[in-house]
Amino acid sequence: MIDVYEVPHDESSWWRRSAGGREVLLVSLPLVISSLSWTVMTFVDRVFLKWESGAAMAAAFTASTLWFALLCLPLGICMYCATFVSQYSGNHQPAKVGPAVWQGFWVAVLLSPILMLAIPLAPFLFSLAKHEPHITALEIKYFQILCWGIPAMLIAQALSSFYSGRGKTRIVMCVDTGVALLNVVLDYVWIFGEFGFPAMGIAGAGWATVASLWVKALIYGMLVIQKKYRLDFHSFDLRLNRPLVGRLLYYGAPSGFQFVIDVLGFTCFIMLVGRLGVVEAEATSMAFSIATLAFMPIWGFAQAASILVGQHLGENRDDLSARATWTTLQVSLVYMTIVSLCYVLVPGMFLAPFFAGSESSAVDNAAWNMAINLLRFVAAYNLLDATMMIFVSAIKGAGDTPFVLKVSAIMASTMVFCSWLAVEVIHTGIYGCWGLITIWVWVLGIIYLTRFMGGKWRSMRVIEPIVVEPELLEQNAAVLN
Repeated sequence: MIDVYEVPHDESSWWRRSAGGREVLLVSLPLVISSLSWTVMTFVDRVFLKWESGAAMAAAFTASTLWFALLCLPLGICMYCATFVSQYSGNHQPAKVGPAVWQGFWVAVLLSPILMLAIPLAPFLFSLAKHEPHITALEIKYFQILCWGIPAMLIAQALSSFYSGRGKTRIVMCVDTGVALLNVVLDYVWIFGEFGFPAMGIAGAGWATVASLWVKALIYGMLVIQKKYRLDFHSFDLRLNRPLVGRLLYYGAPSGFQFVIDVLGFTCFIMLVGRLGVVEAEATSMAFSIATLAFMPIWGFAQAASILVGQHLGENRDDLSARATWTTLQVSLVYMTIVSLCYVLVPGMFLAPFFAGSESSAVDNAAWNMAINLLRFVAAYNLLDATMMIFVSAIKGAGDTPFVLKVSAIMASTMVFCSWLAVEVIHTGIYGCWGLITIWVWVLGIIYLTRFMGGKWRSMRVIEPIVVEPELLEQNAAVLN
């Protein structure tokens, strides 16, 4: 495996310089592929369910969005383990890496039982959406099944930071891609009832996701406790470290609350749109499912930006942190431009799989035409969506999570209120609602660009820095590489 710190640098070259194109792509491309594998998995899941019925697809989309909203707080904390790992790595403190990872594990284990109390509450939660009864029943079933995967989702995220935070992202790519392929196979077998299994429909899709998540958690657990990591990284130090878990909660909780607020706002938007009608719900589900083809790879780039910012801040090189962020943004905008043009010029290429397994109907034709228009909205906000994601991840990688939380609280509540007005009071219809989403993303992109340019993040750290002798510094650097 190539390590970013072993690559010779040429400061006159955008490609070869420190925090340049090559370093960014070495870290980010495996994460992009990993994110894309999750995207493909969910996309295929939606396609299979659309073949089953449009109602099943729409219900799964709404239920999985609420499920993810439920996860967001602990997931944000577990994900923030990667920031601790990256800064400890940059600061040449490998012995702190393993304990930091396991604090995320304990967060996952302790909070999962609380989250799973949502299983009996599901009928009440989905009754608030006021969807059609048969769709509500499907939403409840799918949501309750997904909840059994909550501990696995959180544990896998925490343990994967052992590799992602150190820039060893190829391992993350291999595990996540393999698990995504497993999920696709299980989806097909359990949804449609192949190879002797009963056809379970939407329940089969839910159990396929749960099974895949537990396999993923088990794989990362076995990888982290390998003998070769135990001495240098203390990767088998499972003790609950109160001061360390306290700092993880201090910096990670605002990040998690940001996820909660953003996703809850998005969930409220989806549920409000569902009140507009079956066609609007199906078209929105398809458009957002297709939009993840643009969104999730950028999520991979954003994770890389956070990791590189953390590593270079750990080295006390905020100049390289800034350069890595701008380089990542440049690459992300190229990708997002290409995808956005495809959404406008050849939208049918993305929509066709949803209709391949069923006969055309009036509802399908209406949903097709509406989804084409909605993809134009996606194209309109994609570039600023990428800008927002890269810069928010960069400042979170430094520890600027309270600011992110404040912005999310204000913006998400504003979006929910405006969406309610659009649906229930002004009656602007589906396109008015999507116009609000577009403006919301534009404003967020500008806010986080301004915050990054302000530079307050440059002096932030989430770890306790140490001063070591040059000989020990060289020894620790050799371990990390």
